[in-house]
Amino acid sequence: MHFIPSTPADMPQIFALYDSAIAYQKTKFKRHWQPFDPALISREIAEGRQWKIMIDGHIACIFAIAFEDPFIWGERGSDPAVYLHRIVTRPGFKGNNYVRSIIAWAKVFCAGRGLRYIRMDTWGDNQELIDYYTQCGFNFLGRITPQATDSLPSHYAGITLSLFEIPV
Repeated sequence: MHFIPSTPADMPQIFALYDSAIAYQKTKFKRHWQPFDPALISREIAEGRQWKIMIDGHIACIFAIAFEDPFIWGERGSDPAVYLHRIVTRPGFKGNNYVRSIIAWAKVFCAGRGLRYIRMDTWGDNQELIDYYTQCGFNFLGRITPQATDSLPSHYAGITLSLFEIPV
């Protein structure tokens, strides 16, 4: 298992994984992601914030990171942290607990950069994900409703989010 920054050549696979995740979400949950803007993903790749987990030459999982998330975390987000976003596992690799692997990777990543927390959010009404993330080691901090803004992807409009963090 190798954690590697994504490259522009990965864009087709990244979007295929997002499409797969959206299709899955539609069958399982009340809410689902909307398609993502390619410019957002290109920017994350250029900034070294879009990552992939490689297993035997295949992209097994992707995720994005950020170093601030003010529209969701507000003043709570003033401490140095890495924020995990859009974790997607390739269907043939599901069940391998990549979130736990990402947490282990993020602890090392944070320690080398003086970051104090690993943070993430998910839909506030998805108890299955809330339970899963707490089982993976995240502390559940409660729910918030983000203020409307054009700075967030469209699937954040009018929803309640659950916030999670792990001190490093």
